[in-house]
Amino acid sequence: MIEVYYWTTPNGHKITMFLEEVGVPYTLIPINIGAGDQFKPEFLKIAPNNRIPAIVDREPVDGGEPISVFESGAILLYLAEKTGKLIPGEIRDRLEVLQWLFWQMGGLGPMAGQNHHFSQYAPEKIPYAIARYVNETGRLYAVLNRRLSDREFVGGDYSIADIAIYPWIVPYALQGQKLEDFEHLQRWFEAIKARPATIRAYQQAEAFKTQAISIEESRNLLFNQSAKTVND
Repeated sequence: MIEVYYWTTPNGHKITMFLEEVGVPYTLIPINIGAGDQFKPEFLKIAPNNRIPAIVDREPVDGGEPISVFESGAILLYLAEKTGKLIPGEIRDRLEVLQWLFWQMGGLGPMAGQNHHFSQYAPEKIPYAIARYVNETGRLYAVLNRRLSDREFVGGDYSIADIAIYPWIVPYALQGQKLEDFEHLQRWFEAIKARPATIRAYQQAEAFKTQAISIEESRNLLFNQSAKTVND
């Protein structure tokens, strides 16, 4: 059984998409990041960076003590290696998938995240910052679109790379993008959206769509952390 410490963010969706796709039993443990659950001591024991998602594998392949994993890319890689699914075995194909997994982790995710922050959450709308991240998000969309111009999925076959990328494209409108501007990306997006596992994964999120605190309180919890808050 895999315990998934989860909230309804793009990174959270990655893990449920994978587990639904491969049929591994799991249980969701909600971590409401808008209410500060990510700072609870019991969560920090498995996710020291106070970010979701994280997992605990109660049945690791070595038969030893439970294994905890944080960072969504590391979790996808761990689960793919554990199950032998959604990652190629051949070195060249595997490298293609890993490059695009890290492209999402180091590029699309952070840039789209800053896009969301300055356009949706920042109390002061800074035109330069908004334009900077909207344009960079668009550039990354174009890179992905070009990659998909001659293949069905980013690594050839459906893989953890596609699963990592897709949830960050879902909020394209909030990112100031239009899918019709990216023909191949749009085709890829619609194909993944229609997969039964994707549908099931996003249905899981419906049970957690609650907002119990104000936007200002949520902003303070999500964006006003520093070295001092970690040390305290």
